[in-house]
Amino acid sequence: QVHVLQSGGGLVQAGGSLRLSCTVSGDIASVRNMGWYRQMPGTHRDMVATITESGGTNYKDSVKGRFTISRDNAKNTVYLQMNSLKPEDTAVYYCNSDWRTTLGVIGGDWGPGTQVTVSS
Repeated sequence: QVHVLQSGGGLVQAGGSLRLSCTVSGDIASVRNMGWYRQMPGTHRDMVATITESGGTNYKDSVKGRFTISRDNAKNTVYLQMNSLKPEDTAVYYCNSDWRTTLGVIGGDWGPGTQVTVSS
């Protein structure tokens, strides 16, 4: 069984910083793509940043230069460093990952989500 666990988030003033973490645990041979998505009330879930197993990254235009995605393959963990936060970054942030188990099964799942609130 595989679990996707998130930590981080909270309340911060505009201009502040937060760091999100997401760890995939279980019967894992390798974690492939990892990413962060966010969902604001009444809207669909949007990609914020993604990172491939080899470290290739992709960012939503509005977070470029402010957010940095990184990963530690030894820990099956992805991070999202968020700097210069704005009130419009307020959302529930979800981690997404896909993996291959030791039995060769390909799977993927979402984390439970974490609230990020940026006050003006």
